Amino acid sequence: IIQSDSVDHQGKWEEEGEGEEEEAAINTAVVRNNNINKKKNQLEEETKENVIIAEECEVVAKKRKKDHFNNNTKAQYFCQEKWIYVHKGSTRERHGYCTLGEAFNRLDFSSAIQDIRRFNYVVKLLQLIANSQLTSLSGAAQKNYFNILEKIVRKVIEDQQNPRLIKNLLQDLGSALCILVREVGKSVLVGNINIWAYRMESILNWQHQLNNLQMNREISTGVTLSDLPLHMQTSILHRFSDGLDIINLSQVTSTLHMLSEDRHLWKKLCQYHFAEKQFCRHLILTEKGHIDWKLMYFTLQKYYPKKEQYGDTLQFCRHCSILFWKDYHLALLFKDTGHPCTANNPENCSTSVSPQHFIDLFKF
Repeated sequence: IIQSDSVDHQGKWEEEGEGEEEEAAINTAVVRNNNINKKKNQLEEETKENVIIAEECEVVAKKRKKDHFNNNTKAQYFCQEKWIYVHKGSTRERHGYCTLGEAFNRLDFSSAIQDIRRFNYVVKLLQLIANSQLTSLSGAAQKNYFNILEKIVRKVIEDQQNPRLIKNLLQDLGSALCILVREVGKSVLVGNINIWAYRMESILNWQHQLNNLQMNREISTGVTLSDLPLHMQTSILHRFSDGLDIINLSQVTSTLHMLSEDRHLWKKLCQYHFAEKQFCRHLILTEKGHIDWKLMYFTLQKYYPKKEQYGDTLQFCRHCSILFWKDYHLALLFKDTGHPCTANNPENCSTSVSPQHFIDLFKF
């Protein structure tokens, strides 16, 4: 009887052990299934989040393109006038006043960039506006500003002329916009922020295109610069008003490099841009005791502004308070003053307006 009881108990223990193993296996399987389900749920949630983010990015990109499209298609048709009246206050005859943005919109700057004599003038004006006056422009004037800038970049890429000027302009404009967005705040920029984001992208794209600009070298069978006599090559160097242009030209041939090291060339360049008082403050001598005019030029331009030189500029009539573009061909043929002047001697009333003077006219 005792033996049979022990056998029965042993059989029960074995059955209980097998049951516990089955329960453990079932629990393990359940845990695995739960982990798999959790991972599936996590993957599904991450996929949903990625899809939502992608859709949001796509919506933002479409909205940005739509805003830029509306910004271009709904652009205001600006008046292309050759002259405007600059009034700084209200009178019985005239009400209101002329702002910088209004003058920028009304004067024909789009056509001015097509004139090689006025191209540098317009570029310098855009650069000064980018550095200090961009926020003072109205939304329409800012729109016109970037439209003209785009035309300038296209012209430089097509003509392959003056790329350095435009690189400096884009560099200053990009830096100014970054400061306005980060330090001052977005509220100072007129218009939708997506439009400004697109404009920043355009600036980066233009800079990339200009940096990768490859100059096309045309093979000429005629007379080249190096074929000219030395006195003619020297005369050409003396026509340059920018020292960097002389440095770049000196790298073309060994002869031009020799001519570019002439002391008299750099002396005349220093005398053209700077005053004698400025020479004394930054006098630089060579080992032989002579004045190093070349080093003097690049030192002085760090401390003092260079003399600006333009082929053609805006004119301001002091008698009529009118700002105008003067067509010299019409002036020679028909004695046209460029505006309806009422003075007895209109020529003595007109004065050339530098880009900085243009901005100063509208500071109240």
